[in-house]
Amino acid sequence: MAGSGERARHWQYEELPGVDLLRARYIHKTFVRHTHENFVIAAIADGVEIFHHGGSNQYAGPGALALINPDTAHTGRAGVPEGWRYGAVYPSPQLVAEIAAETTAIRGTPGFAVPVLEDPYTVGLVHEVLRAADEGNALAADTLLRVAVTRLLRRGGGPTPQRAVRTAGARAAARARAVLEERMAQPPTLERLAADLGISPFSLLRAFRDTYGMPPHAWLTDARVRRARRLLDAGTTPAQAAVEVGFTDQPHLNRHFARIVGVPPGAYQRERGGGGARASRRKNVQDPGA
Repeated sequence: MAGSGERARHWQYEELPGVDLLRARYIHKTFVRHTHENFVIAAIADGVEIFHHGGSNQYAGPGALALINPDTAHTGRAGVPEGWRYGAVYPSPQLVAEIAAETTAIRGTPGFAVPVLEDPYTVGLVHEVLRAADEGNALAADTLLRVAVTRLLRRGGGPTPQRAVRTAGARAAARARAVLEERMAQPPTLERLAADLGISPFSLLRAFRDTYGMPPHAWLTDARVRRARRLLDAGTTPAQAAVEVGFTDQPHLNRHFARIVGVPPGAYQRERGGGGARASRRKNVQDPGA
């Protein structure tokens, strides 16, 4: 995207295990419906982001945080012509649970009860975490991250409801998901999948969407990108990762990966590979078009 004004960098800092980091400015970027294994804590610095979450559009502007729980379907796009600039941290469920147990009275699985929280102070903390990671200041990065997560849980957190598989439709959706996970590279058609489960195609489509927030084909694309991320982190080339997760070729992986992760797989792997930590100290942003 040379000359577009958009830029993004998705990386990890080895002293913050279980945490992904992102710094980005997007103008025309549109994130398709997707999920994350980790929590999303996105601190808006400028502009406005609109994201669909929980059945309605949410708006996050300067001084606000977009807060997404793990495995929660959502989208993302600019809410104003100039786009939005933000920094984000993605702590693992295990880390958030550890912080919640030590610093809050939340019982059960902790999560965020609100998708948008106005809190300029914590927005500043998130950007300070990213700055500390850039500078290799492990003590500051870890401390500020824990302070930020504690503050957000105290202001907008609570126990997350557990998804119970009670209805026949929900049970069929869970079984369909397991089949798609197992047969990711060569998935069945909706008709075949439904027939194997003893349910009509449209009944399965409706049950799957109600249970997981997206239809089976969209969930499969999301799952493929998620698995591709693990392969790239392990050193698999983007071309090989594309084949292993079931994309036709690398360009298909590139397109879907960028629409979910925010950067193409090559840029993602360069930041997170063996030389990623050294490169991160030399380079603040990665052009999304790389």
